[in-house]
Amino acid sequence: MSFTRRLERYAQLGALAGRIGATAVAARVAGRDPGTDDPGLRARAEDLARTLGKLRGGAMKLGQSLAIAADHLDLAPEIRLALGTLHAKGEPLPFAGVRATIERDLGASLEELYASVDPAPLGTASLAQAHAARLHDGRDVVIKVLHEGVEDAVAADLATLDAAGPAWRALGRDPAELRGALDELRARVIEELDYAREADNTELFHTLYAGDARVRIPGVVRDRCGSRVLTLDRLPGRPIDPFIAVASRDARSRAARTLAELFFEQTFRHRVLHADPHPGNYLFEPDGRVGVLDFGCVKQFSVASIGAYARIVRSSLAGDRQGALDGVRAFGAWTGDDPAAADSIWQFCEAAVRPWRTGEYEVGESEPSLVGHLRPHSTAMFRHADIVGPPDVLFLHRTVGGIYAL
Repeated sequence: MSFTRRLERYAQLGALAGRIGATAVAARVAGRDPGTDDPGLRARAEDLARTLGKLRGGAMKLGQSLAIAADHLDLAPEIRLALGTLHAKGEPLPFAGVRATIERDLGASLEELYASVDPAPLGTASLAQAHAARLHDGRDVVIKVLHEGVEDAVAADLATLDAAGPAWRALGRDPAELRGALDELRARVIEELDYAREADNTELFHTLYAGDARVRIPGVVRDRCGSRVLTLDRLPGRPIDPFIAVASRDARSRAARTLAELFFEQTFRHRVLHADPHPGNYLFEPDGRVGVLDFGCVKQFSVASIGAYARIVRSSLAGDRQGALDGVRAFGAWTGDDPAAADSIWQFCEAAVRPWRTGEYEVGESEPSLVGHLRPHSTAMFRHADIVGPPDVLFLHRTVGGIYAL
């Protein structure tokens, strides 16, 4: 990336960071009701999403992460809605450039490597583009190709995120909290550029769920992988919206249950979490079997961290306020002893486990979403400087939010 282009990205992202901070501060000062719509704010948020989408790289990935983790970061609803559009497919890149990347990375012509490749992409994301292909032995595969120059763009974008520090101070938060979250985001995004690591992650999950009738994980074609190219088995199934349009109630219920079970198993049993739960990373078969794609963003947890989180959940379910507060402290999310902060934490915990303590819980238009129930409690917690977001919570709650959205 040229120096001039890097400066342009710095300028655009710096302006965006300023808008996010200014928007949050202005809304708090005005005391605006979170349920009311602000047309001016909505327009700025849509401009923010468009800019992030055009920049691709770390900027678009950041926007997608913010969209899923919006409640944890206490963003205005207009910004949440606008950032949600970043999960749509991006504009495809010309196949000639993709072909050149494949041939250069794998050291052979496309015809030698594959029997056929569809030049029309299956999808274009912030970091890569995917194409359907077939091997010479008839195996149907997907080729995932990293965008050229995306490493420089990601490095520039991540460096620019430090400009958000003053906005964090304006909200009364410790900049160290933001640095911890940004370091966590930086680590996961950089890992997504490492295709050797992604191949290893995919094989790990393929092994964990081998023979499992609920889920499919693609196999890795090792001799067709490089530093910029991944070749994986092509999974059957439909994206979520076409699946919902034709699937039976039982199939939809089975798929939803599987998504929930996979989250709990990965988090609490395996301590390794597929942490990129946007709709484009799942395929659904007619019987509700779920195919899971894209293992670039995988979060691993220590026994101590996930043990503390489990204590929060189990204590909350049992109505044990002190046990939950002790778990929150052990998890690193509460550093003080303010009774008002303790009250805010417990109110959040009680709201979070409400569906599991009331017997039958209907999810739908007749009942506000759990995220909707939690939003005022998360906003209240945000006002206490001694309640912080430890790095581990960012992708954990990002994934929880994504699973609820699905």
